[in-house]
Amino acid sequence: MDLLARREHGRVELTRKLRQRGASDELIEPELDRLAEEGLLSEARYLESFIRYRSGSGYGPARIREELSQRGLARADIEQALRDSGVEWSERMREVWQRKFAGQRPHDPRSRAQQTRFLAYRGFPMDMIGRLLSGRDLDDY
Repeated sequence: MDLLARREHGRVELTRKLRQRGASDELIEPELDRLAEEGLLSEARYLESFIRYRSGSGYGPARIREELSQRGLARADIEQALRDSGVEWSERMREVWQRKFAGQRPHDPRSRAQQTRFLAYRGFPMDMIGRLLSGRDLDDY
């Protein structure tokens, strides 16, 4: 309960943390089932919270997808949560780009590569990056 009081957790993440604290599998699984039944442990809430936090920190869908996969969540659940998140990824990418590069489009191949690498590392799709850096309208995405 102490862990859940701080923030949302996924089932796999919570299991790992409880094991680290010395709890046995025989105790963990029934308790997690009980917490899920009571609505205190929810994968959907965890996904929503994680996506909101990471997108607000300037990360794109590919990076968030990978981080959630590493946390043991089902790919289909992740995809559904990303679709349902309501995040406008092109606008989020533009904000990140504005902060980092002050809205200066690349003037040579080296600066274009730098900006592309930065945005790709943040998890934004290459086609969206290309549209932004070339000055084309992102609303068509």
